[in-house]
Amino acid sequence: MSGVREVPCPKCGQFAVFAPSNPYRPFCSARCREHDLGDWGNERFRIEVHPEPEAEGTGVMPQPPEEAI
Repeated sequence: MSGVREVPCPKCGQFAVFAPSNPYRPFCSARCREHDLGDWGNERFRIEVHPEPEAEGTGVMPQPPEEAI
């Protein structure tokens, strides 16, 4: 397996080398990498969160432990 692996840039679709020689991988450039980071910062991407189920039989949501003061 000696071929260079190329993958489409997740931002612009241009093919980029997926190897340590590409410091921006999987992106094709610093611009695409920074643009993607900006999208996360502006909440254009979100990770779906499912709330924990209620504590069984209590009808009350479990509370996180208090931090030591």
